[in-house]
Amino acid sequence: MTDAQEWRHLFALLKIAEMGAYKRTAKISTEYLAEKLGASQQTASRYLIELEHTGWIKRTITHEGCLIKIDSAGIAELQKLYSNLKILMEAAYPPSVTLEGTVFTGLGEGAYYIAKDHYRKQFMEKLGFDPYPGTLNLKLTSDYDIKTRTELEAYPAVEVEGFRNEDRTFGLVKCYPVMIGNKIRGALISALRSHYDVSVLEIIAPVCLRKHLSLKDGNKVKIEVLTLP
Repeated sequence: MTDAQEWRHLFALLKIAEMGAYKRTAKISTEYLAEKLGASQQTASRYLIELEHTGWIKRTITHEGCLIKIDSAGIAELQKLYSNLKILMEAAYPPSVTLEGTVFTGLGEGAYYIAKDHYRKQFMEKLGFDPYPGTLNLKLTSDYDIKTRTELEAYPAVEVEGFRNEDRTFGLVKCYPVMIGNKIRGALISALRSHYDVSVLEIIAPVCLRKHLSLKDGNKVKIEVLTLP
């Protein structure tokens, strides 16, 4: 079942529940259901057949009409929808935010820091991937994106601890899981010590993003930042 089909089935199931079939058997005509769905009677009839085949409803055809009751599998789907909406409405943070930036060539410091064993081991342990030695740098240009990036600082982050060697101190790095171009999982990293301000995003991933996504300076890239529970 595709996502689009699942949403159509959920919408039909919700309308059937509104018509009294959630905890009891209801007599529902395809004509009336069609009006509720804003669809043709043929489409409503097809939805009922599909819902029955998926095991979400029980349907009995009688000479008086169609008797429908939402089955346990259908009830479970409605309860899952309810739980997801409840989490969404009551969460302190949105489940994700989208940022768009322009690719540019950075100072080349990303590879130096990411290659440090202390950082790299934590990236692997806490983010679940071995980062390519380098960052994809994106410049935010719109006020909306810069404001949204600033708001991220108040969201929970994966913290990669700093360390000290014989030469210097390396600071804490905050990481936010991201999807790059809706294709590759990675992380937005935010170091306490950085030459960049909040208008610049530094992205790490298990692959070279420029090569993998065929990116050049000046290209626009969208990233979806996935907030932590």
